[in-house]
Amino acid sequence: MRPKKGHTIEERLQLQWESRLYERLRREQPNARSKLVAIAGDVEQLGLGIGSADLERLRNVNIVYHSAASVRFDDALSTAILLNTRGTHELVKLALEWPKLKAFVHVSTTYSNPGVLEVEERVYPPLADWRTTIKLAETYDAEILDIFNLKYGNFQPNTYTFTKSLAEQVVNEYRDRLPIFIFRPSIVVSTIEEPVPGWADNFNGPTGLLVACGVGILRSQNCDPNIVADFVPADIVARTLITSVYKFMGESKSRAKDSDLYVVNCATANISPITMGEVIDIGKTFIRKNPFEKTLWLPGGGMTTCPVLHFVRFCTMHLLMAIVVDTLLRLYNEKPFLMKLQRRIFAAFSALQVFAMTEWHFQNDNFRALHDVVPANEVSNFGFMQHANINYTEFFQHGIRGAKEFLLKESPESSSAARFRVKIFYVLDFLCRGIVYSFLLRLIFRFLVRLW
Repeated sequence: MRPKKGHTIEERLQLQWESRLYERLRREQPNARSKLVAIAGDVEQLGLGIGSADLERLRNVNIVYHSAASVRFDDALSTAILLNTRGTHELVKLALEWPKLKAFVHVSTTYSNPGVLEVEERVYPPLADWRTTIKLAETYDAEILDIFNLKYGNFQPNTYTFTKSLAEQVVNEYRDRLPIFIFRPSIVVSTIEEPVPGWADNFNGPTGLLVACGVGILRSQNCDPNIVADFVPADIVARTLITSVYKFMGESKSRAKDSDLYVVNCATANISPITMGEVIDIGKTFIRKNPFEKTLWLPGGGMTTCPVLHFVRFCTMHLLMAIVVDTLLRLYNEKPFLMKLQRRIFAAFSALQVFAMTEWHFQNDNFRALHDVVPANEVSNFGFMQHANINYTEFFQHGIRGAKEFLLKESPESSSAARFRVKIFYVLDFLCRGIVYSFLLRLIFRFLVRLW
């Protein structure tokens, strides 16, 4: 851990322990906190910035879960390389000195090879040489690397997928020297069951999409509503990270040294499919029944595969709303924020564009096999196929409640004032649409009259 925002690593660890996420753990195993030890370090530094005393302590490690990475899609290429690729190599080098190591799990992503639409549970050919790439990031200026980003990255959609792909090459190169394998989650969303249904700690993926639609600032998306999206609940990821290590360690003696690297695609689209259009429809229906307290306009919005129509909608529904709201805030001597937020939304969707218009199919035989190693009496704790064919209406309802409680710090159930505000917005939205449509019909009528 790193010191952050004025907190030492011990203080940050204690704040984590006191969070809602570990409420059940604190209740059932109150002494578990004494087992946690924070190590000072930084993934972006050589040697991970770990001191000699802590390095000696780490020689006792049996299992490593390497999930440290920047998940931002718009990071500068040099930053993403140092964090995601070199950080992996630095940890691998340290692990070579740990004599008691039994399993090293490298947490990657199913989108590490976005040019492949039928993704198998194997390592794909490299997009670039990872050693050369690390040397470039260490040698050249960040602005220079960004100029050559697309060409050098083999036209990957963003620096995240490119550098995570290179990190897999690092892992693959050390497969004969370490008990190591790759675990690839797809889009991680809120929890289905543990610690509570709907828990989330970030706005990534569909959670951010639903929140933006729910507060009324996201009115148009350049997205194919018929794409089957691959979402995996966070607690399913946690369970299968545990069972994958259990299975890997049980089979390590029988696995040939020259065998291919063990890869697990933690993906569920072929187990519980849902389209992007269905996600938005569920969200719009439920958010209007249980609206956010900070709603700025009627929750809604729509998808289109036409970039021109999306651009027109963005200008009229996003930018005009931002101008009106920020102007009103200035009149009341409040700090404007919506135009800045809309720029961030536009930049984020530009980085995610390929994912909104492309459907991948992830083979997941190794992932499905993890359920089979769970004893019958522990399926409720470590299994996941019992959640196949999930009720997505109920799941995203819990997700919206979780977003209200854990992300927006609101009550899970809307106040009467929030519900009344949505009714007002519904009337205003109807009137605004009527005015706009009347104006357009009037223009069309005048145009046709002139033609006649």
